[in-house]
Amino acid sequence: MPKTLILASQSPRRKELLKQLGYDFSCAPADIDESVLPTETPEQYVARLALEKAAVIAQKNGPDVVVLGSDTSVIFGENILGKPASLSECLTMLKMLSGNSHQVITAIAVVKGERNAVVVVSTEVDFKILSEQEITQYWQTGEPQDKAGAYGIQGIAGQFVKQIRGSYSAVVGLPLYETAQLLSTFGVKSSMTPD
Repeated sequence: MPKTLILASQSPRRKELLKQLGYDFSCAPADIDESVLPTETPEQYVARLALEKAAVIAQKNGPDVVVLGSDTSVIFGENILGKPASLSECLTMLKMLSGNSHQVITAIAVVKGERNAVVVVSTEVDFKILSEQEITQYWQTGEPQDKAGAYGIQGIAGQFVKQIRGSYSAVVGLPLYETAQLLSTFGVKSSMTPD
């Protein structure tokens, strides 16, 4: 019997978080254009991407499957910080975040047939002051390369974080509380769901 819940992602972090909640699911990455539209706010951007990822996979799997999509962006001022392609991009991003407070916005979207819902979670993160040497050494670990904002809070970069106001799991990539609530409204049960 095919699994009725699909995570529209190949992110090992999102898989791990969804497993923590006790869901039985399969994964299918969604290949979508992640360009920011000219008039989009950061909240609208992550919400659109999460919904598009879920919708693309839902279309391929029929109306009985529930698809969970998610997208995370690091926001400093009005800048949406993507994944750094080079050391110089990593330096630029982490110098911006150094000694400052920034937002991490994660959207989750669920699609089943014609029905869909999106939830956006915003978390404030405060960074310590980083030296150029620290940033360069961090880049050399390989950790920042596939991370929005050039850092992973669950890895080495956890030591850069002075304070967090909001959902830690949302910063990692999947807000646990909101995900469980949203999936329950679509009738998806986990091994943790009381009978």
